[in-house]
Amino acid sequence: MNYTPKQIVNELDKYIVGQNKAKRAVAVALRNRYRRSTLPPEVRDEITPKNIVMSGPTGVGKTEIARRLAKLVGAPFVKVEATKYTEVGYVGRDVESMVRDLVEVSVRMVKDRKKKEVEDKVMPIVEDKLVDALFQNRRVTEVEVDREKLLEELRNRKCEEEMVEVVVLETPKPMMAIGGGEINLGSMFEGLTPQRRKKKKMTVKHAREALLQEESDKVIDMDNVNEEAITLAEEQGIIFIDEIDKIIGKSQATNSADVSREGVQRDILPIVEGSTVATKYGNVKTDFILFIAAGAFHVAKMEDMIPELQGRFPIRVQLESLTKDDFKKILSTPKNAITLQYSNLLKVDNINLIFKEDALDEIAEMAERENETSEDLGARRLHTIMESLLEDVSFNATGDHPMLDIIIDKNYVNNVFKDRQKQFDLKKYVL
Repeated sequence: MNYTPKQIVNELDKYIVGQNKAKRAVAVALRNRYRRSTLPPEVRDEITPKNIVMSGPTGVGKTEIARRLAKLVGAPFVKVEATKYTEVGYVGRDVESMVRDLVEVSVRMVKDRKKKEVEDKVMPIVEDKLVDALFQNRRVTEVEVDREKLLEELRNRKCEEEMVEVVVLETPKPMMAIGGGEINLGSMFEGLTPQRRKKKKMTVKHAREALLQEESDKVIDMDNVNEEAITLAEEQGIIFIDEIDKIIGKSQATNSADVSREGVQRDILPIVEGSTVATKYGNVKTDFILFIAAGAFHVAKMEDMIPELQGRFPIRVQLESLTKDDFKKILSTPKNAITLQYSNLLKVDNINLIFKEDALDEIAEMAERENETSEDLGARRLHTIMESLLEDVSFNATGDHPMLDIIIDKNYVNNVFKDRQKQFDLKKYVL
């Protein structure tokens, strides 16, 4: 999708409050990808993406910016924690697995797209099998069963929760980790033995999904899917490396933990710089994958990273701590605002929450004050406050009554948090 940088920022504004510098940086990086894709191949191959490193306290929107960005353009996206990787030679996950994870996401995206393309072609086969299953069910209780009528009910979704027995392929055994590597026991013997099938009882809704997946797999050419997925991952993939500051050891330290951390940085370097990683779908070049790193950088600084890795993240963005105004916007403005989430949840039990302006002011002020006096949790602080604020309502709501309006105003907030307020008033006098 060829969004302009301003359009990208406008889309991000619907979900993320503030942090305009970070939004501008990622918007330009994304637009540059589109610009690069329109150039001739000989010029295109010379232009590599400019990776971004974001620093700022937890809960201010670092991960959310990257995730929304990938969702906006339908790009393969993975979020990885830098702390779960170990230096080569240690037991644990190696850094190349982040690229393998990205390819898995890419394969799933391409496969889902292909599945939609062939859905009309395979649906008659699926419907035929479901009608057979429904026919066997109805014969037990009805003397005459009309298959045409069954097909009509099936298409109108009138029997979605009816239990049917269908024959489906057995799913392969789950993934197992052995010595840091991942082995799929099901795929090890694939092709050597015929695929086993078994009868399974499930609802019509789930049976349709299972049969649709099975029939689609017969039609879809997996070699083409794998090729497309690798190209998609190479050209449009985004890898978000979180907690990158936690793998930065103090330069003067000589203990083994810090040596291992620096080793992880050195292992990440060739991946970010551009290398070829072997995956079960084929070799993947990482030269044009966009890497976005993030961390709080409380203890270690960006300048403490090894110089080679610093050079691979030329765009540096500082995210600001959230203010009272930011908290108030987060509570009411975004499409997924916290107040809307709680309102929708409690409407299930016939509770209509009405948040007054003075209540939002009070909650925002409380969040800002708590972040200043204790750990800065960013927007996550609001979840803690909102859970405490609505605990009594959530516990007593049963849904056995007509719709009730509950008004949340400043007095309501102060009554719930009166003990908490005293605690903060006392802190003023603690030296």
